[in-house]
Amino acid sequence: MKKDKATIGVSDMMCAHCEASVEKALAAVGVKAKADHLKKEVAVQYDGAKISIDEIRSAIQEAGYTVV
Repeated sequence: MKKDKATIGVSDMMCAHCEASVEKALAAVGVKAKADHLKKEVAVQYDGAKISIDEIRSAIQEAGYTVV
């Protein structure tokens, strides 16, 4: 199974708790993520046949964060 990768900007992550919240929200939709609040971005690995990048962005927004 091929894994797609992307990096998504998240402007309002301020701390390790924010990173954990974003990673947890993405894990809930089947996306492996590594957030970095210092870089204001999250690196994701996902199966593009099961979830789209727009759905990933929506999951971040639904967790209360701003995607840039």
